[in-house]
Amino acid sequence: MKIAAVIPCYGVRDRVGAVIAAMGPEVTRIFVVDDACPEKTGDHVEATIRDARVKVLRNARNLGVGGAVKAGMRAALDEDADILVKVDGDGQMDPALIPTLVRPIVEGRADYAKGNRFFELAGLSSMPGVRLFGNAMLSLVSKVSSGYWDIMDPTNGFVAIHAAVARRLPFERIADDYFFESDLLFRLGTLRAVVADMPMAARYGGERSSLSVPGVVLRFPVRYANRFVKRIFYNYFLRDFNAGSVQIVLGVLLAGFGLAFGGWHWAESIRTGVPATSGTVMLAALPLLLGGHLLLSAINYDVANVPRRPLHPLLGTGAGAGRLCEDSAHKEESPT
Repeated sequence: MKIAAVIPCYGVRDRVGAVIAAMGPEVTRIFVVDDACPEKTGDHVEATIRDARVKVLRNARNLGVGGAVKAGMRAALDEDADILVKVDGDGQMDPALIPTLVRPIVEGRADYAKGNRFFELAGLSSMPGVRLFGNAMLSLVSKVSSGYWDIMDPTNGFVAIHAAVARRLPFERIADDYFFESDLLFRLGTLRAVVADMPMAARYGGERSSLSVPGVVLRFPVRYANRFVKRIFYNYFLRDFNAGSVQIVLGVLLAGFGLAFGGWHWAESIRTGVPATSGTVMLAALPLLLGGHLLLSAINYDVANVPRRPLHPLLGTGAGAGRLCEDSAHKEESPT
């Protein structure tokens, strides 16, 4: 299978050479994407790297890490790569782990694989405290917005995706900035693609991140909320209607009625000084309790509804996908 590595480059002139040198023979093509880098990393790579697998791409203007990755992925798809791997150019990711990262995809167990720096607690000591706390909080929020309740470290940029699944992603609607990985998970969730975590150590050197913490705090919550609403609509009302859909509708209606009815009578009691009757309290409390129970049941249904059946063996597009379809069928027919 043809594995293409995509390396987005911005301010990594002095480190990207070591990343390319560490690429093993399993990688058949390396796309270095110069995202309008002020250090002219693309020119530096062309002048100093003699690896025939390397192809330099240049963005006319800075698009952000997501925009650079998408440019590299499009180029890899044009060259009929089977698996696309994204590796940062700052050396935080060990290219020697690529065979392990892509194994769930090659074996037909997943459509998308990503690193998880939270698997081994001992390895988290090298992660700065602010990043550790921020990634932990983003992991929780991402579970809710994407529907992948069984993964951690959603902003981990060490990822791999099968080409057949990548071709079905709306690249033009996926975020260009640091929200790229989280937005990609949301899009994969709408396709019902299977995502696998790969344990990896956190590696940090003297590099400086261009990620703005205030920008994340201000913009990311709104975007996560937007993706959550879209996911619920797509998966529970537009493309399917199931027990979770009923629980969501009845839960929202009952809880909403209980809150509105109880709130109105509570305000009236304060205004008039006349306590609400026990019947009024029960009429507000009972729908609120039932609605809350139904919403908790909907969450439980959503957790159990994480995609488990890989998508790419069913697509049958491209030589690599065809081989995996044949392998999957062989395994299903085997008596073992």
